[in-house]
Amino acid sequence: MIPAEETFDGTWPFRANYTEAAGFRQHYVDEGPRGQSDPVVLLHGEPTWGYLWRHLIGPLSRTHRVVVPDHMGFGKSATPDGSSYLLGEHVRNLESLLVDVLDLKQITLVLHDWGGPIGAEFALRHPGRIARVFATNTVLPLGQPGYGELMVANFVDSAWFRWARAAQQDGSLEEVLGNAGSTVTHLMLALQTVARPQIVTPTWVRAYSAHFTGRAECRGVIRFPQQLVAPDPDAPPAAAPDPVAAAAILAKPAMLAEGMRDTALLPRHVIPAFRAAFPDAPVIELADAGHFPSEDTPETLLALLQLFLHST
Repeated sequence: MIPAEETFDGTWPFRANYTEAAGFRQHYVDEGPRGQSDPVVLLHGEPTWGYLWRHLIGPLSRTHRVVVPDHMGFGKSATPDGSSYLLGEHVRNLESLLVDVLDLKQITLVLHDWGGPIGAEFALRHPGRIARVFATNTVLPLGQPGYGELMVANFVDSAWFRWARAAQQDGSLEEVLGNAGSTVTHLMLALQTVARPQIVTPTWVRAYSAHFTGRAECRGVIRFPQQLVAPDPDAPPAAAPDPVAAAAILAKPAMLAEGMRDTALLPRHVIPAFRAAFPDAPVIELADAGHFPSEDTPETLLALLQLFLHST
């Protein structure tokens, strides 16, 4: 767990907030006007934390309340023993924060990577709390036609999932991800793609590797891909989304900003999956961004999100 006071040479100037409502010490940023009726919640994925959104938080917080949680096992949140680190647990943790602690309504969800499935499931459980959905290099399982087939195709084609599948089979996945403090930069650059390697400074490397001080602190980063490459054969099949809740979410304003150089979630599969859910929503292709548009093209992503907020 990264210390509360760590700013990474001033690149992360935001006050640390904590809650233990979900049974562990969870960190979140809460910036901007508290009376704002339409808060913006930014959810990270694998293997990042709230630092992913550092270029957006300040500008957005001038006009909106901005909440940025760190998932269990990432960033400034704890990595407790005895937790599954599976999707459903992350969703319940998010519910504890956004509903029980902060009681947020009219939420704009900003979703990246695993933040997409986590945020989509949260939205299905609380459709009345959601105002808009802004996705960037992620997938939203909302019961849309063809979604499963597109995800299978991505699983086969993706450099990230080809590596994860092979590493799970030869027994090296837990070794590589269990040493994420040393390997995380390579994983982000080579298997997911950072399109602007010049941003990878010593401070950047330290920010993304600092949480992963040992094997025990890497439970979260290991379990995200393992859910897909080594699913529990005894686990019940995922339930279909409630059609009423799904219809409510699919009627919300939505937007996709897609980094076209992504080698983990491939645009040729992700874009059709999004359009199947939101056929009339804008899809912006970011030619110069990889899997992390908030790193490669933060100014463009911020402008798109602000336009989306002001026009919907």
